[in-house]
Amino acid sequence: MPVFYLLQDLVQVPADDSWLAASERMRVAGLRFPKRRNDWLLGRWTAKCAIRAFLAQAGKSPPGCGDLEIRSAPDGAPEAFDSGASAPVSIALSHSGGKGFCVVGPPGHALGCDIELIQTRNPEFIKDYLTDEEQAVVDDAPSDIRPLWATLIWSAKESALKCLREGLRRDTRSVRIRVAPQHAPGWNPFMVESLDPVTHFYGWWRDEGLFVETIAAGLPMGEPLELLL
Repeated sequence: MPVFYLLQDLVQVPADDSWLAASERMRVAGLRFPKRRNDWLLGRWTAKCAIRAFLAQAGKSPPGCGDLEIRSAPDGAPEAFDSGASAPVSIALSHSGGKGFCVVGPPGHALGCDIELIQTRNPEFIKDYLTDEEQAVVDDAPSDIRPLWATLIWSAKESALKCLREGLRRDTRSVRIRVAPQHAPGWNPFMVESLDPVTHFYGWWRDEGLFVETIAAGLPMGEPLELLL
């Protein structure tokens, strides 16, 4: 399954609201706190840019940003609409530290993505949210890269839980991350085993300086491809 991604910075979000659908303008008007508003706008902007680039690459005429609408499904997952009709894409969204991350694929597929600032996690966090096997992976890593491994495993769980469309409502220890102890520059594969019921997901991750980015899907996928605007 081909999967594409796009990263955008908060500074790239237009200052005006002409790119928002009418319902989105109403929604953002009700967001009182600047960080929440900025994160919401960054996510929508990144998603719309990614969808338009994905459709253009597929040889289809991309809709205008104002015609695209990113809605939240009842379970919280983002869904794309074009002039009120379901858009022919599957998407996943994440943001962290002023960066927006969107993954786009063919319609009807389970996708999840996450971007996380690499940081040291306290022992209580590791114990509460990681399985015993995952804790051992972090503990066995050299001390200087333990923050990377802890952040990677946490981010991969976030992506997998988005595939399940359950998010953090579900116990994070109910998904197990299998990742090789060595990694190369660029994208690296990982696997996910979800319990109750047993389900497997396929993932890719990379270390981008201050951030870790992860992508998970319900079907095997090739290395993610960057979308060009």
